This record gives sequence, structure tokens and C-alpha cells, in this order.
Amino acid sequence: MEVETLKYPAVRNYVAGQFVEGSEARSLEVFSPLSGAVISTVPLSGAAALNAAVEAAQAAFPAWSAMPIKERVQIFYRYKTLLEREMKALADLVREENGKTYDEARAEVEKAIELTEFACSMPQLIQGEFLEVSKGVEARAERKPLGVVASIAPFNFPNMVPHWTIPNALVLGNTMILKPSEVVPLSAGRIAELLKEAGLPDGVLNIVHGDREIVEAICDHPAIQAVSFVGSTKIAKLVYIRATSNLKRCVALGGAKNHLMVLPDAHPEMTASNVAASMSGCAGQRCMAGSTMVGVGAVDAIVAKIVEEARKIVPGQNLGSVISKEAKERIEQHITEAEAAGAKVLLDGRNARVAGQEEGYYVGATVVDFVTPDMRIAQEEVFGPVLAIMRTNTLDEALAIENANPYGNAAAVFTSSGSSARYVMDHANAGMIGVNIGVPVPREPFSFGGWNESKFGACDITGKSSIEFWTQLKKTTTKWNPESRVNWMS
Repeated sequence: MEVETLKYPAVRNYVAGQFVEGSEARSLEVFSPLSGAVISTVPLSGAAALNAAVEAAQAAFPAWSAMPIKERVQIFYRYKTLLEREMKALADLVREENGKTYDEARAEVEKAIELTEFACSMPQLIQGEFLEVSKGVEARAERKPLGVVASIAPFNFPNMVPHWTIPNALVLGNTMILKPSEVVPLSAGRIAELLKEAGLPDGVLNIVHGDREIVEAICDHPAIQAVSFVGSTKIAKLVYIRATSNLKRCVALGGAKNHLMVLPDAHPEMTASNVAASMSGCAGQRCMAGSTMVGVGAVDAIVAKIVEEARKIVPGQNLGSVISKEAKERIEQHITEAEAAGAKVLLDGRNARVAGQEEGYYVGATVVDFVTPDMRIAQEEVFGPVLAIMRTNTLDEALAIENANPYGNAAAVFTSSGSSARYVMDHANAGMIGVNIGVPVPREPFSFGGWNESKFGACDITGKSSIEFWTQLKKTTTKWNPESRVNWMS
């Protein structure tokens, strides 16, 4: 197929404020999950392309970091306005390359706007500290940028997750290399164009496309000071080990197996709508999806309502596609294996088809009851619109299941009892807890991040705690009055 016949031009790297043709011998076709059609191509860059991007970032760093933060922020105020102006076009692009519904894609861009808004508050958050520590002796602590940093983004949020890192890291004075997922490379280029229109100097943000080779090169490059990663736990662990072995800062966010504990006193309608939305939103392709429900005691009536709500989730209407044919096959295999092992499929989303998009990668909302902890569907991240229901007699048994899983992104409890909610808040082994909320994602200024094998590294890449990750502390002590008495403190 000739590139000229594709819906979008061939994707190119973005270096020093320009889209550049690469010399890469390798490339990939970019598919739209909605239809299965090839819509573009993306280069698989190597070390030479990364070197060029890093050189551009290094050249831009002195002037960018020297610019007062109040001036850097003005660029992001303008950028926020451009995101609002381009809302529909950006959402359409996310939908095309990722397969989300339009509403989900728009919500992703709205979150990107919120993240940009938070970055604009940085001047009020990093004012530093000053104290006269002894007579005539003053100490000052200030946050300074690291230099060139890198952000490696996943396929499931092609617009939002880059905004987890770009606004904060750049406002704080760093320059950046962004490596989008090679599966969804289109949104990144539009982000770069809008930032340039907002006034971002050339070289402050650079984009290099590729696969494993470029990720390894980022981890190895001596001029890159910090690496953030979002993706699967298997790859997050490898990136963290490789980056830190090269003496870089690294926060690598991995997968999850989030448990929604439902008690008999839970509000039936609210619980059903929240659980159904949690397991199926973004086609279940998010690390905060409530993929596992643990029913405590007599919850059959609530389970019936969950199935009723899940039936309203229709592929092609309010349920998007999964990312690839391989993902669809893997998700459906999880359902088939669970059924063969004795679980009961209450709602079956296998073999879903959408009229007019028969080649799209759709899996319907699925509810599987009487799952046992030893089943693969209870242990592995399915990453699809599938809810696996396990049963226990007590809340402690439910917590034991939740706490035994190796991940630690999120856990939630649905109950009308404050004491039960408090018990889960105190005892669940996860970094983000929900009470009657199926997707307990904190909003700015609170940071996103889990525990255990859902996150490797200290600090966070979003929220207030991201300041510590994207900066380093400079301490200065000064004395100007020789007449002051000298003691051990001065």
C-alpha cells in the first residue's frame, strides 16, 4: 500500500521544532482499531535519531532553564487555550488511533487541560525556602531543573499520559524527549504543533518514535537525566532496572489488578453503575479498571443489577474497541479459559461485531461469576471490558484476596457503612483507594501512583509530588557581615 493512499501522512520524528525525515530502515503500519484499516506508518528510530533529539534538547536547555518560571508558565497558559480550541480535533485523533468512544477521547483531552492548568500553578508551589539560620548567615533552598529528561508513554491514553509529564517537566525548566507508543503515534505530533504555536522554543520538546530499541537507547543515553515510563509491569520493571543501572532517576508505572469489594449494604444502583463503568470504560484498557469484583456475603441482587447495567454497554455505541486483533484474541481466551475452569459467564462479549466496522477489534462487556483465585483471569491483567466476580463470606477474606495480588494500583469498597469503609482504607494494600468510587483516580494537585508491582521508583510524575522527581534541590548559604560574632553556627 502506498503511503500516499493512507488517511494520515507518514509519522515523522520532531527535533528542534521541525518534523524530520529519518533514515530508519524499519517502520510499522499504524492501524485504526475501529475498522482494522491501516491509517499511517511510523518510523522505528535508532540511536542516531535519539542522539539528534538529545543534542537539540541540550542546546535548548540553557536558555529555557534560565527563563523565569513565570515566563515559562505563560506559554502553557496559551497552550491550554489551544487545547480548548482544538478539543474536537484532538478527541477525533485519539478515537481514530486508539479506538475509544468520542466521549472517552474528549474526556482524555479535558484531563490534559487540567494537567496543563496545574502546571501553570508551579510558580506558587516552588517558591523555595529562606531562613536566617544564624546571626548574619542566611540559608536558601531552591528547586532547579535536571536537564534533559525522557517520557515513554503507553498506547491507552495517547493524549492524556504525555500530559502527565510534558507540562510539569517543562514548566520546571527541563527539556524533554517524548517516546510515544508506536501503536498510537499520531496525537504526539499534534501536541508538538500546538506547543510550538503557543510559543515553546525549538528543542525544548522533541519526539522520537520507535519500539524496544529506542526505549533501551533512552535508558542508556548518558545525557538523559531522568526517565518516566507508563506501560505493563513486565516492561516497567525492565525500564526501571536499566535506567537506574545507568544512574538515572526513574519512575516506571506498570499494570494492575484492581479489586472492587462489594458489601451487602452497598447502594444497589450506584454500585452497579460504578462497577460496570469501571470495568468497561476505555474498553477496560486502563490500569485503574475495576477488573475484579469481590462480593462479600449476599450480593446476588447487586450482581444482577451489574449485569443489567453492563447490557447497556454496546460495542460501537458507548463501548470502544480494544487496541488490536491480538488483544481481542487474548481477552476472549481469558473468558474461555475461565468458563472451562468452572466460572459462569453471565454476560458474554466474545465475538462482538459492529455493523459497518466488521473488521474492528471489539469485545463486548463481559461479566464472569464464581471465579476462584487460582484462575488466570483472577491473577492476570486482562486489559479488556471484562469483570471477574469472586465470592467471600467476610470482608477480611475479601481483603486477603486483594492484598495477595502482586500489584497495588487501586482498591475500592462499596458500602453504606463508614466503619467498613474505614477498615478497607486502613487495610487495603494499594496506593489509591476508592469508597463507592470504581475508578479512584486522584485529581490535581494529588498525584497518581500505586504500590508494589504497579510502580517502580520513588516520587510521582504528576501532582505536587512530581516536583521532587523533575527537579533537584540547590542549597545556598551566604554571609555578608564580618562584624557579626563568629560561633560554631557561623
